Amino acid sequence: MRSETLKLVTVRLWWILALILLGYVGFTAGLLAGLFGALGNQLAASPGAPQLPPESLPAIVYSTTTAVGYVFPLIFGALAVTGEFRYQTLTPTFLAEPRRGVVLAAKLVVVGVAGAIFGVVGLVASMGIGAPVLALTGNDGALGSSETWLLAVRIVLAMALWAVIGVGVGSLIPNQIASIIVVLAFTQFVEPILRFGTSIWDWTAQIGQFLPGSAGDSLVGASFFTSFGAGAAGAVSLEWWQGGLVLVAYAIVLSLAGLATSWRRDVT
Repeated sequence: MRSETLKLVTVRLWWILALILLGYVGFTAGLLAGLFGALGNQLAASPGAPQLPPESLPAIVYSTTTAVGYVFPLIFGALAVTGEFRYQTLTPTFLAEPRRGVVLAAKLVVVGVAGAIFGVVGLVASMGIGAPVLALTGNDGALGSSETWLLAVRIVLAMALWAVIGVGVGSLIPNQIASIIVVLAFTQFVEPILRFGTSIWDWTAQIGQFLPGSAGDSLVGASFFTSFGAGAAGAVSLEWWQGGLVLVAYAIVLSLAGLATSWRRDVT
């Protein structure tokens, strides 16, 4: 566990990604808080427009941490594994600990903690910028509400799970470039298309709720994608704990697949 921690903290990757996450989430949260906060009354006066109750604004703004930021722990988790294959740092690790499943489990735990830290960083940005902007537009930031802090806990948990899923992806696809291409292609293009397509019919919506991004939104309990996206009205979604279990299942399946394939090969 200690060696896995040292591997992460002695490189610049984690804090570079954290800084980008901080700026990206902060900008998005501030933009949405200003836009939705200012347009709230106008939307309410237009029955045909998407309705956004003022009490739902804080959750939507704060959940930008996962809505737009989940790709950062996902990439971090993948790079934490693929970097070891690329630079062959797994070789001395396996010599010191020949039980490769133990090594993978340690990495899952350490990267999961790092993902939770990414979640905290994202919340600092979304709440630190989103709440004041909401206040400027005459809306309550709801920082004194227990529901807001329960939302924050679920966001941190979701970010931790995304990082663990990233480890699974990197274990299954050890080539660093290929792994990142797959992550970006799926999260930015493939899944959004699938989520839109499955929202058209009721029976496909029942399947679409098990997509990783949909499950992540269900775990968090809020997202501007689900509030304004396809099927927002009467959309099908899992309970928060069910969404969490779906993400855990993805992490387990990907990690076991990686353990049974590339993780068993010689690193040369």
